[in-house]
Amino acid sequence: MKKFINTFLITIITTLVSFAQNAGDQIEMADRLRADGKIWSVIAVILIIFIGLILYLIKLDTKISKLEKKLNS
Repeated sequence: MKKFINTFLITIITTLVSFAQNAGDQIEMADRLRADGKIWSVIAVILIIFIGLILYLIKLDTKISKLEKKLNS
């Protein structure tokens, strides 16, 4: 029970500290990227990486499925 209370208190304290930071400040980097039109380049790179990871996982899944079928038969 003591461990639970300690964990709970630490969680509450870290949450309060994160909310205590000034939320009114704007992120200058994002504003600058939007103003220059480069935000679309960033989104495109993230999308390419995400699609690549998904394709890699699909390919890996098919290879593992083939190996499982080979081992079971």
